[in-house]
Amino acid sequence: MKNCVNCGAQLNDDQAFCTTCGAQQPAAAPAPGAAPVYTAPVAPAYDPFDHTAEFDAQDVSDNKCFAMLVYIMSVVGIIIALLASKDSPYVKFHLRQAIKLEVCTILSAVLCVIPFLGWLAFGVCNAIIFVLKIIAFFQVCGGKAKEPGIIRGLKFLK
Repeated sequence: MKNCVNCGAQLNDDQAFCTTCGAQQPAAAPAPGAAPVYTAPVAPAYDPFDHTAEFDAQDVSDNKCFAMLVYIMSVVGIIIALLASKDSPYVKFHLRQAIKLEVCTILSAVLCVIPFLGWLAFGVCNAIIFVLKIIAFFQVCGGKAKEPGIIRGLKFLK
């Protein structure tokens, strides 16, 4: 039995947190002659594809509608966003992502040359791109700036 470092309540030797106050307890020392237990340090979660912190909150708030437009209206939305909000870094980020999605759509049309199997692959590719657009749209609704899943590996338009 050991005592809590915060409130002094009695705890089992294997408890990591106090049941009374919730304080984290230090790791128990290994028994004499036993091998020491090493734990890896916990690194903070970091998403290299999340660029939300790079943009000003006012810019995000002012231009969220134009950023949504590029995913809803495809090429027409890209043109409208370019004309209406060309100075916004937030909109420019989403414009780059939407252009990548449109390039993937155009490239997937090459599959239509192959009868039947190519047509099926074209439909699957367009369904995946449509899902990516929906995900990106809802991220814009939340004020996020994350690169969509499959196209994040494309190095053009950084």
